[in-house]
Amino acid sequence: MLNELRMKIEKNTVVSLRYKLTDAQNNIIEEQDSPMVYLHGGYEGTFPKIESLLDGQDLGYEASIQLEPSEAFGEYDPELLKIEPRARFPEPLEVGMQFEGVPDAEEEGDSGEVDDEPLIYTVTDVADSQVVLDGNHPLAGMALRFWVQVEDIRAATDEEIENRHPEGGEAFAFGMPSDESDDGDDDFTDHISGAGASSPTLH
Repeated sequence: MLNELRMKIEKNTVVSLRYKLTDAQNNIIEEQDSPMVYLHGGYEGTFPKIESLLDGQDLGYEASIQLEPSEAFGEYDPELLKIEPRARFPEPLEVGMQFEGVPDAEEEGDSGEVDDEPLIYTVTDVADSQVVLDGNHPLAGMALRFWVQVEDIRAATDEEIENRHPEGGEAFAFGMPSDESDDGDDDFTDHISGAGASSPTLH
């Protein structure tokens, strides 16, 4: 009888997922103690291929799936490497720190390309006068394997649907970019997202 009341994953349901993320050689990249919670139905809370896999499934469903770079964090783009004067950054400055910034279109006055999406740049090298920054996601260019298990399903509230994410869950979603854009200038903000991250973080 309880089975008849069981909710299935469909558009506008909030899904709690246990997951384990490994690379193509099965080396563990991330395994959280707490579940990832996302709003199902094309709200960019998780990868489309994972949403398709979970669509119509119910509580307890588990599966493993491999995502190619184009289905996950994209191919590695060498053009997202930047070298900046160290004087532009706060001290102390360490490899692994992250800054939000807008990729600049060099001084070519090319207003045709309006790529004003802020990127998170990770400090990958620090020299006396220069800093090397990488705007690629730490897992760009990698094929990834996910093991997922559905721990909970519930109907989303009107507010969650309007906000396009579960309450309190906006920053926890397999490293998908959050849609909070600063009205940024072409400079790095002083906002440090994280420091000294020895392993890639997905959210």
